[in-house]
Amino acid sequence: MDAGRRAQPLRQAGQIPTPTSQDPEQGLTEKVLADTDVLTWWGHMAHGQVKDEIVERVHKCVLNGMGLIVMHSGHYSKIFKKLMGTGCGLKWREAAEKERLWCVNPGHPIADGLGEYFELPHTEMYGELFDIPQPDELVFISWFEGGEVFRSGCCWTRGKGKVFYFRPGHETFPIYYDPNIRKVLANGVKYVARRAGSPYSLNAPNIKDPLSPIAAEHEVDESLHKH
Repeated sequence: MDAGRRAQPLRQAGQIPTPTSQDPEQGLTEKVLADTDVLTWWGHMAHGQVKDEIVERVHKCVLNGMGLIVMHSGHYSKIFKKLMGTGCGLKWREAAEKERLWCVNPGHPIADGLGEYFELPHTEMYGELFDIPQPDELVFISWFEGGEVFRSGCCWTRGKGKVFYFRPGHETFPIYYDPNIRKVLANGVKYVARRAGSPYSLNAPNIKDPLSPIAAEHEVDESLHKH
């Protein structure tokens, strides 16, 4: 969910349309999500305004294969917390300090076309501990002028969907105009994009008819499984 001037450079990079929390159904209708291969999510002060039914809708789509890129303060969004299963808290400081992003997984598709590291001259610091589950893949680690470090490029698989969290993107600084940031996001979109495959079961169906005959006889008390 991108808004205002933060979304302008992303629109220029081709990441459109741009739903906001003010749109009907907050811009994330069933049809919009069904037609979406990758959803990018930026949020700041309005996390609580995102309706729970929208979060459930997005969560279901991720499990079914839609890719999700969560940017900067989107770490505190309802959808990211739900997918991570943790509080997703961290330390922060706004002092316009330098950030150096080290690529610690140069063979990863998200790192294509990038060097050993790149720098942002002015940014907001995010510091450890970052309360997230262990990433399936760690692509970037940030070092800040004030001395802190942070896991700034993390990937997970949830159901059939891929999730990429990327730290840079504070609203005070022109982060999304930086060519290296745009390269990471473009690579990230390709990496998490929806892929074809077998269906993902979101329920717990009772499969009474086995694929092969079962020799043993067993009496089932169906009442044990009723809520």
